[in-house]
Amino acid sequence: MSAAEGSGALRVTVLGCGGSAGVPLIGGADGAGDWGACDPHELRNRRTRTSIVIEHQNQRLLVDTSPDLRTQLLACSIKGVDAVLYTHAHADHITGIDEVRILNRIAGRPLGAYATEKVLGELATRFDYVFRPWKPPGFYRPVLEAHPVAPGETVEICGMAVRLFLQEHKVTTTLGLRVGSFGYSTDVVELNDAAFEVLSGIDTWLVGCYQRATHSTHACLSRVLEWANRVGARRTILTHMGNDMDWAWMGANLPPGVEAAQDGMVIEVGGIV
Repeated sequence: MSAAEGSGALRVTVLGCGGSAGVPLIGGADGAGDWGACDPHELRNRRTRTSIVIEHQNQRLLVDTSPDLRTQLLACSIKGVDAVLYTHAHADHITGIDEVRILNRIAGRPLGAYATEKVLGELATRFDYVFRPWKPPGFYRPVLEAHPVAPGETVEICGMAVRLFLQEHKVTTTLGLRVGSFGYSTDVVELNDAAFEVLSGIDTWLVGCYQRATHSTHACLSRVLEWANRVGARRTILTHMGNDMDWAWMGANLPPGVEAAQDGMVIEVGGIV
């Protein structure tokens, strides 16, 4: 039993912290990858697509099913999950959905899928077989049961009160979430006052920061640092990072209280209410 499980605290595992193409990107001069500003010899610069697991009292909520999900769950020794929450329907957050089949087998049942009506509709269009009723025994395909949610709601999932808020991603909107004193914001370029109100008083914020320069659909470093000052979390941890975000550079230049995530990182956050 981990300290998080025993204390009623949250244990958050960063399955992946890379952008939509991961780091390195496919390509590069020798075909071994486009590392951009990232040092290829620094293992913490190697990033799979963004996803997390939130664990509380032996229940695990998977947030997004990235295309790297199988590798991530094995690398992080995650032995199963109890439900899935989707932040939005972009490919880097959903196309690992077929790995849910094994998670169904481990759980012995369909898993709940929590997302907005729009996202559930997109998932059902692209992966209609996943949402067909389960006919036991066994799982020859993944089976999810749709649970519509909306920004502004607080939903109980895996025994946790999950507060949801709207985030602007320009090409679409995404869901941010808060559980206890932990906040999570991936794929976001603008936050409104309602979002900041939900995030007020958190201890730890895992937030998307794609690159140092301004980006049209993702928050850049200067914007995230402004947000971090407003939120006032004890720890602000950057995720959904592209190949501009070199590990050593961030270690030398990020202000106190702000740090970079890495694949496999475990974050323990104090007891939840």
